Amino acid sequence: MIKGWASGLKGAVLGAALLSAVTGSALDNAAPQPAAAPVAAAATAAPAAAAAGNDAAGAQGATQMAAAGEGYTRTAPTPGIGQPVDRGIAMQAPMTPIGVEAHKMMNWFLNPIIFTISIFVLVLMLFVVVRFRAAANPVPSKTTHNLQLEIIWTAIPALVLLVIAVPSFRLLANQYDPPKADVTIKITGYQWYWGYEYPDYGGISFDSLPLDKAAASKEGVPYLLDVDNRLVVPAGKTVKLIITGADVLHSWAVPSFWVKMDAVPGRLNEAWFKADRPGVYYGQCSELCGTKHGFMPIAVEVLPEAQFKAWVRMKQRADGIAPTGPGIVDDRTPPTPAAVAAAITPAAAPAADSAPAAAPVAAAAA
Repeated sequence: MIKGWASGLKGAVLGAALLSAVTGSALDNAAPQPAAAPVAAAATAAPAAAAAGNDAAGAQGATQMAAAGEGYTRTAPTPGIGQPVDRGIAMQAPMTPIGVEAHKMMNWFLNPIIFTISIFVLVLMLFVVVRFRAAANPVPSKTTHNLQLEIIWTAIPALVLLVIAVPSFRLLANQYDPPKADVTIKITGYQWYWGYEYPDYGGISFDSLPLDKAAASKEGVPYLLDVDNRLVVPAGKTVKLIITGADVLHSWAVPSFWVKMDAVPGRLNEAWFKADRPGVYYGQCSELCGTKHGFMPIAVEVLPEAQFKAWVRMKQRADGIAPTGPGIVDDRTPPTPAAVAAAITPAAAPAADSAPAAAPVAAAAA
């Protein structure tokens, strides 16, 4: 009986020991979980930190793009500049080098010559009327030729034309021998609107239609002169125009640029301008082209270079065109690896005292 009791007691002790080992193992498995939590939290925080860094980098990039003129807003026209003036009789103020040269030639060279000749002819006519009137000459002269007088009235006009020809030829040479173009634009005249294409910038293209009276009044722009899509060019850059027609004869003309070129179907004509002052400049079709000839306005918007690039990016995104063109690709360089690494916060290392937590489990198993 004692022997059986001792055997039973020994079995109870062994069972208690086994139960204690199992319980300790379970506790050991549960105990390290709080220690591992910082590692999991750090692992969870790493992508969040990286995402936050990327968001911060993106926000910084967006700020820089906005600061560089990424947004585009239509420029309001300046009254009296680039458009007709009520009851005005003078030419529009020139805004291009060719316009300035032609304006000076007209005001300080041609107009004085015209005024002088007009006064001379008027005085000569009054002299003839008074001097050779019937009361003063009851017997009229029968003279039919005067060699000296005929030489004078032939030679003097010829000399005047030669004097005018010198600056005129220089102006024509400057007008039709343009400098190297910074931007090339193809202009096509249709009945009755204009089409524009930018081959240097991936083929951006659009049509330009006149604003109706309500839209022009709402925007505060001149009716029958402004359009929905303006021709946008950079300030201070040479713009080459390739002009043609799709149906009938048209003529692309902007008085303040001193540009007027016919748009002939089947033919490519060339013109150019360089406008230094940002603003809006208006023109119209100057060739009778049908019933709506008077409803083919031209609106050219000259922007600073940074804003022009922003407008190009906007049009390229709208047309699904990859960023391309002079100054466009270089302005959109990707961030450097160093900038990306600086924007990402590394994950925190696990605590040092959490590693030995699994030791009781190994001891119990042994």
